[in-house]
Amino acid sequence: MDPLTDQQIRSSFVNCTKGEATRLRLPLDFAELPWEDLDFIGWVDPGAPLRAHLVLPRADGPVGISLRVPSVSRTSAVKSSLCQVCLTGHASSGVTLLVAPLAGARGREGNTVGIYICADLACPLYVRGKRQPKLRTGRYEESLTLDERLARMSGNLDAFVAKVTEA
Repeated sequence: MDPLTDQQIRSSFVNCTKGEATRLRLPLDFAELPWEDLDFIGWVDPGAPLRAHLVLPRADGPVGISLRVPSVSRTSAVKSSLCQVCLTGHASSGVTLLVAPLAGARGREGNTVGIYICADLACPLYVRGKRQPKLRTGRYEESLTLDERLARMSGNLDAFVAKVTEA
């Protein structure tokens, strides 16, 4: 992913108001993001911990999605969960349900769509092996190549973005 500026990120959001996009806070480590290892950026807003954001590169410019984080998480130390984007297995606290208001009039009416995703929104780093999930049984081995896993992750995220943005 090519590095993005503050302004590119703020103007990319499709499911929140311009005022909300202006008020959002970028990740605390924004200046040190490993752009070469990212296929998208995702973060929990440091100023509003019940808000998260995803920004994906597109040919016609980045697309940003604003998400709500659940205020209460009910997890079990015994169970494990699977991220719907990168298919990384985590202890159940490592995956959370994030909910995105739909873009446009449907979102203003309160319609949403949700996805179970890595709680730290670091899917590209898990796929590349740069970050390890906290699992009692260890990481699942896959026969897919890195490029195939990255393509699957992008396809899963594209499908979610399509649900948020479809008219």
